[in-house]
This record gives sequence, structure tokens and C-alpha cells, in this order.
Amino acid sequence: MTDVSKIKEQMDVISSDRMMVGKVDHLDGTNKIKLTRLSSPGGQRQHFIPISWVDRVDQHVHLNRTGSDIVSYWEHGQS
Repeated sequence: MTDVSKIKEQMDVISSDRMMVGKVDHLDGTNKIKLTRLSSPGGQRQHFIPISWVDRVDQHVHLNRTGSDIVSYWEHGQS
């Protein structure tokens, strides 16, 4: 189980295929990570990814999904 207390603002979020998918804005409740708007494609929306996608946390948040899976299934915030 991943120690989510290690997840901090502005950490890079990296897919399993080593694609940078965003930066952490903050934890949204106990089950989602909110990514910064500026790190999203086009900078138009904030995106959310489930904590269940986190594989490990070191200086980055490493996910257990590929970049294409992440952008296909992440949740969109209000623009």
C-alpha cells in the first residue's frame, strides 16, 4: 500500500511508461490527486487521478498506468 502522506504539492506525476502527466496540486479527499491546471494539456482544466493508480512515491509520484491510459480515463475538473 502506498503512503499517500508522501505526496506533496508540485511533485511530478509520472506514468508507468515514463511520461510526465502533470504536477500535484493537492490531494482531493482521501482517494484522488488533483493535478495543477498549468500542467494539463493546454492548461485549460484540472484533472484528477485516483490514488489507486499510484504505484510508489519517491521524489515523484509514479503511476501504475501508461500515459495513454491516464489521459483516456482521468477525471476532468471545472475549467
